[in-house]
Amino acid sequence: MEHFKEALNRYADFTGRIRRQSYWMFILFYLLFAMLCGLIDSLLGEEIISSIYALALFIPSLSATTRRLHDTGRSGWWQLLYLLPVVGVLIVIVFCVLDSEKEQNQYGPCPK
Repeated sequence: MEHFKEALNRYADFTGRIRRQSYWMFILFYLLFAMLCGLIDSLLGEEIISSIYALALFIPSLSATTRRLHDTGRSGWWQLLYLLPVVGVLIVIVFCVLDSEKEQNQYGPCPK
């Protein structure tokens, strides 16, 4: 849960790097809360809660993914691949799964 809170605290910070574990823990809690919001929406018969949740965490998720891509030596602009159906999402996921660059890169020192 600490990784999720850290990502929310740095919601507009598109600089620096984030470790692979921190990123995937953020994604795990993001998805768990999204499923909880979907469950509440299904009970209410509306999609208002999950819509608000998605809008509220749009910028934090973009910034966390940008920092993760920085950790692998890539620019955050690689997220534009999300616009390609299926293939783009898979490419970004592969980039986020890759290990960190061990030394300092143009985005900062290694967070390990």
